[in-house]
Amino acid sequence: MTSTPGSAGRTDAPTPPPSELPARVERFTRAERRVHRATAVLTLTCVATAAFLYLPFLAELVGRRHLVVTVHIWTGVLIPVPYLLGLFSRAFRADLRRIGRFAPYDRDWLRAARRRELVRPAGKFNAGQKLYAGWIAGAVLVMLGTGLLMWFTHLAPVLWRTGATFVHDWLALLIGVVVAGHLWTALTHPESRVGMRTGTVDRTWAENEHPHWHP
Repeated sequence: MTSTPGSAGRTDAPTPPPSELPARVERFTRAERRVHRATAVLTLTCVATAAFLYLPFLAELVGRRHLVVTVHIWTGVLIPVPYLLGLFSRAFRADLRRIGRFAPYDRDWLRAARRRELVRPAGKFNAGQKLYAGWIAGAVLVMLGTGLLMWFTHLAPVLWRTGATFVHDWLALLIGVVVAGHLWTALTHPESRVGMRTGTVDRTWAENEHPHWHP
């Protein structure tokens, strides 16, 4: 069967040999990196102000507690905003779909991580990153809801506000621990940091760490 000139699609083009492939591949667009940075700044500010409000030895260093409370409240309210703005980006929406889907190799990744094996199959995002993203998204929603109940005291009876305060305080502590773990993981994976900072990663690194990702 013959084809007319120009009828061949892009998928018909021969794959370049490895020697001709670019050394670096795009991992995140500018919009995705901005969403991550804005969310990181807001989250870290919220966690830091919470620490100054609840830890006595830090609270003693703050002379304007009301200002810290105000900053804490508004950073908490604004945390979902970068995510909502990111929905205008097609690449961001595509990555959300990747994060929201667990593939068979993600279960293999979890088993390998539990056994401390070095070879762990993953797509663009590994299973650990997917679990972290899902957990932190749910935690932010709970923190936002309980925080609003604590802020607008007329929205609910005293019993509800007491329960909201309990959940808010203990979940805040857990978020601090999880975020610290996330930062530690980032510090121990320099190429991941480069990818988030510049948008590109080394092709060999991508093939080794994310073999099921085909950029």
